[in-house]
Amino acid sequence: MTGSAEVLAIVGPTAVGKSALGVAVAGQVGGEVVGADSMQAYVGMDIGTATPSALERAGIAHHLLDTWPASHALSVAEFQQRAREAIDEIRGRGRLAVLVGGSGLYVSAILDNLSFPGTDPAVRASLEGQLRDLGSVALHQRLTDVDPVAAAAILPTNGRRIVRALEVIELTGGPFNATLPEPVDRYRTIRVGLRIPRPELDARIEARVNRMWEQGFVDEVRRLVADETPMSVTAARALGYQQVLAYLGHECTESQARQATIDATRRFARRQQRWFGRDARIHWVDYEAEDLVGQVLGLLAGKESGTAQ
Repeated sequence: MTGSAEVLAIVGPTAVGKSALGVAVAGQVGGEVVGADSMQAYVGMDIGTATPSALERAGIAHHLLDTWPASHALSVAEFQQRAREAIDEIRGRGRLAVLVGGSGLYVSAILDNLSFPGTDPAVRASLEGQLRDLGSVALHQRLTDVDPVAAAAILPTNGRRIVRALEVIELTGGPFNATLPEPVDRYRTIRVGLRIPRPELDARIEARVNRMWEQGFVDEVRRLVADETPMSVTAARALGYQQVLAYLGHECTESQARQATIDATRRFARRQQRWFGRDARIHWVDYEAEDLVGQVLGLLAGKESGTAQ
């Protein structure tokens, strides 16, 4: 049924139904799911990341969920290594790895031959301290001074990427490569993207955020804040968590935090769609297709299906 594919990747914007499709297909082919969502990999960050519950996993083995404490500053390189180890173990058992995720960078890091410079905890901590004290705009100006090409490719508001760029420059003594090289497949991969009209996606995002609040999302964040070890900068900037932390810090009302989460998630979904829309290797299928699982199984069997974005 799976032809020569070693990995099935299911991608697309948040709230489109990737996790459910991954479980359904894995159940049909005897596969195992590998998460490509760095925030679902944090223990205790379940409601805000829509981590599949035990019931939703339907007995299918899942990897890279609830793997690191929220205090851990997870890097793309570390996630890449663990995800590839999981894929290789699954392949070693003669099974199909079903990679599910909406972060284009993490999907590319796992499936393409990308390498990332190392990290230094002391340098990173120093730069993150400067980010807190000086702000992202000031650090972006510093990046402009030392690497104008990288600075032009990174928004002045993207503190995380600015810090990473300055860290790489300090560690390597060379420029930071702010753009990804042309992709080269690491595995024989079938890539499936879920396509959804924007108005429907916006509505699904709003419904998901409202459901998060009903499920106790604010209390989830409170528990993380009350933990003995504080959330890492990476975890604290996750969609929704950043907004609820602002509410808990009396920077806004709870209603404003909820709406800010909806707005930020919609913007993130637009970026996801643009990222994956540039990848010609992806077979696009309608998220509500009548025989969605069958279409994916057909692709795995080598039958051409799906359309361009």
